[in-house]
Amino acid sequence: MRRVFGCGAVMAMVLGGCGDDSSGTSSEASDSSGGTDASASASTTMTTTNGSMSADDSSTGTASTTASESSGETTTTADDGADTTTSSADGTTTTGGSDSSTTGAVTAEGTESDSDTDTGDVCRGKGMAPEIEFSYIWIANSTEGTVSKINTFTGVEEGRYQSSPENGPFPIGDGPSRTSVNLLGDVAVANRNGGVTKFAADIEDCIDTNANGMIDTSTGPLDVLPWGEDECMLWHHATPAAAAFNEGPRPIAWEAAVDPITCVPDLNPRLWFGYYEFSTNTAFFERVDGDTGVTLDGVDVQWSGLNWGPYGGAVNADGDFWVMGWQVGPTVRIDSDTLTVDVAGAVPNDWFYGLALDQQGEPWVGGLQLHHYDTQAGAWESFPMQSTNYRGLQIDTLGRAFIASNSPCGLAVFDTVAEQVIDDLVPLPGCFTPVGVSIDVEGYVWVVDEGGWAYKVDPDNYNVELQVDGLVNPYTYSDMTGAGLALQIMPM
Repeated sequence: MRRVFGCGAVMAMVLGGCGDDSSGTSSEASDSSGGTDASASASTTMTTTNGSMSADDSSTGTASTTASESSGETTTTADDGADTTTSSADGTTTTGGSDSSTTGAVTAEGTESDSDTDTGDVCRGKGMAPEIEFSYIWIANSTEGTVSKINTFTGVEEGRYQSSPENGPFPIGDGPSRTSVNLLGDVAVANRNGGVTKFAADIEDCIDTNANGMIDTSTGPLDVLPWGEDECMLWHHATPAAAAFNEGPRPIAWEAAVDPITCVPDLNPRLWFGYYEFSTNTAFFERVDGDTGVTLDGVDVQWSGLNWGPYGGAVNADGDFWVMGWQVGPTVRIDSDTLTVDVAGAVPNDWFYGLALDQQGEPWVGGLQLHHYDTQAGAWESFPMQSTNYRGLQIDTLGRAFIASNSPCGLAVFDTVAEQVIDDLVPLPGCFTPVGVSIDVEGYVWVVDEGGWAYKVDPDNYNVELQVDGLVNPYTYSDMTGAGLALQIMPM
């Protein structure tokens, strides 16, 4: 049975991997471009181009079979080898998955309350009182080639999964980093060398492919099944073979739609992701069917010419895909309906790293400073703060941005509504290299540290409620819990 979020739910978040593309402290996050006048607004002009739609829609497939499709020919030269959408193969191991765990799903139990008579949108913070069923944060173990499913209530890791068939230490192996969680609680993992893989959060949504009457799946960090044997892996979408690891997929984000009457999310959301061909300086973006992984649309965009290309991504309430480039940008928005590409320039004398959208769907980006792109003015705003070298960030329902800081090490907090600093630096015990931030269903802030752990932090008093250890070079700073998507679709 598919479990979904109800009206007015604070979506359970599952921390996903976006991060530094090297092990340890990243040279990408170094203060390499000098200072910046943080108080000045960097005026940029949003230009519009037409994205090249080139995906082959003829491919077919289901979660329980293997499907082949074109990876999408583009207007520039790319390694367009056949993409494959592969289901989990037969295998026997242990059963697992606890129904009491988390992935951010809720059941919409209760009575429908008042609706927004001005907009008719009863799901934006109104409607039914949900019952939280489970909540997970998904963190990529980058150098191990796995992704961890962690219960946000207990901090217990309830599953660890091989993230792609390209197993092995990164950069030779798959190198999972960004994770994105949809409103149903399922996760998609972007592997910097190994394509995109979808996993079910709820064991009831896993598929008994070997027909042995049970679901063979991981039960924890010491129980990782070989590739193709975990039946909670629903599909894998290969991307063109990378000649170098900086060409693999990084930005990834689910779309979402909610029925305006029932507040029930779309049971088959689409998924965006992007990758980069350095030799032709071209970014390729694909939108795939969420149930099968089959390509639906393709867009290609000329990029910055720097290593790693498209770096972080998020989807707004309209389904538009916002993508930020590493260091000097660009920042682009791909229109969900027309696939038109809007391009914004970068902030002078700074570099980009992490990206999140606020409740209005506007981008906030970390770098040497914190930056906001005002879509109405078509300009960047920059905000002075004590720290530098900001990495991943996430914004909660109160408009507070929680930002991973590397210099000094800790967590910064900024009010995106009042546009003022709340706390320049929240110290974290044993802080090493925090890279990613997410928010769980209870509103707690999760900080992923490359040292091998994740913190669960009270957003009001900054107490560390628990620390999850045993992670392997965790490098995740995307929408790991679904909080970012929930903020767009069903904000409180």
